[in-house]
Amino acid sequence: MWPRGDSASRPDGRQAAVIDVGSNSVRLVIYRVDGRALWTVYNEKVVAGLGKDLTATRRLSPEGVEAAIGALRRFRSVLDGWKADEVTACATAAVREAADGKAFLKRIKDETGLEVRVLSGEEEARYAALGVICGQPDAEGVVGDLGGSSLELVRLNGMAHIEGVTLPLGPFALGAPKPLNLERTRRLVDDHLAPLANRYASPEFHAVGGAWRNLALLHMQIADYPLHVAHQYEISGADALDLSRLVQRQSRSSLERIEGLSKKRFDSLPYAALVLERLIERLGVETITISAYGVREGLLLEAMPPETRQLNPLIEGCEALTSQRGISPELGHALEAWVAPLFEKLPPLFGGRDMILTAAASRLAELGSRLHPDHRADLAFEQVLRAPLAGMNHAERVFLASVAFSRHSAAPQPPDTSVARVLTQERRQRARALGSALRLGCDLSGHNVRLLEKSSLTVRGDRLVVTALTGWEDMLLGEQTTRRAQTLAQALKLKLELS
Repeated sequence: MWPRGDSASRPDGRQAAVIDVGSNSVRLVIYRVDGRALWTVYNEKVVAGLGKDLTATRRLSPEGVEAAIGALRRFRSVLDGWKADEVTACATAAVREAADGKAFLKRIKDETGLEVRVLSGEEEARYAALGVICGQPDAEGVVGDLGGSSLELVRLNGMAHIEGVTLPLGPFALGAPKPLNLERTRRLVDDHLAPLANRYASPEFHAVGGAWRNLALLHMQIADYPLHVAHQYEISGADALDLSRLVQRQSRSSLERIEGLSKKRFDSLPYAALVLERLIERLGVETITISAYGVREGLLLEAMPPETRQLNPLIEGCEALTSQRGISPELGHALEAWVAPLFEKLPPLFGGRDMILTAAASRLAELGSRLHPDHRADLAFEQVLRAPLAGMNHAERVFLASVAFSRHSAAPQPPDTSVARVLTQERRQRARALGSALRLGCDLSGHNVRLLEKSSLTVRGDRLVVTALTGWEDMLLGEQTTRRAQTLAQALKLKLELS
């Protein structure tokens, strides 16, 4: 069994707001914080371009300053009545490096009342790494956070030993919004990366930042990838090189013809693509994983109590997702205890993460309880597939969505067969089996945790054995329960025995 958060307090949760004054955009994100789980409640961004003149003038863009002040005045109004300790406001490279940065901060204070903390380069790198850990606790390798003016490189060594560096390799620092001078900019990027290549060499690279997320969305489009979720999307180094070189050579008018790209990034995207290309070649990157989490989420992770940070975000998120619907968390824990002895004996299909996924699926078992019975399976599948849950990759996401479908349906396949491409046949079959086991547990017990404890599942040879304690047989092993047990046995390719 996985450690539990404080489920009694989780329904109350709390809200936290982060205002991020970046070199390119100014953003307000309001989160609901349920223990270790984060949910984006509200997200508003203004592309101000504060840092677009920085290289030439060493000052913030005048137009950008006015746009940023206007955005911050609005954000302060949105947060009217919030306590100071519920709001975090920070600024990064452009404000840090600009000669008029302090004057800009004073104006923010005078006109909005907001105290904006300027992060040092090392702090920005650290929080970017913490953000990646917030979204993927077992992340390894190197994090690259590309902002408008800077690139932070960080080697992941757990929360306590994060070492990073900041480099002037953001698109604005390299020349955007001017058209990309390919050879000159490549030499400049290489000059900065060469002394750090050995220190930050890694086959695994976690890409943070809106420009790189846009590259990932473009790659999904080119590859006809079925699951349009940027977080934890993986691209091989070879594919990312091809994509980067393609984008570098596109004119603005060519980029404008590509559907799905942010119009605000047409000038900066070729620069971001070139930086990614040089990182792949200089650091020996073999796999790029996109992280939708970054500095903002890193700030929130650091503010959590140590015991909360140790919890698994996927399991906590699944439990929070159902507890918000008034469903007792006790059933999810009881279902995990009931199905785990059966599934922990099966060959692992997800490395060391099979039982984490079993625990998460158990928390999601009643996600469809308030949905129309004719559509529960389809809607539960879609909700898990798109839910903003952290702590899982795309294959695991599709697996959990498929489990949720089979929890509510005996049909062999979920409705969206295109995502089946993400799972092997063996994993699809395991999802069907786990969903069938959860369905059996819910029906056998009538959602009564105490009744569930009167029965057990086990495998003996080629048989799935469903056992009820003596004297409880007629109350547990009825007609519907037998049908559910038979479906599970078929999914496991076993014969059924009731005892």
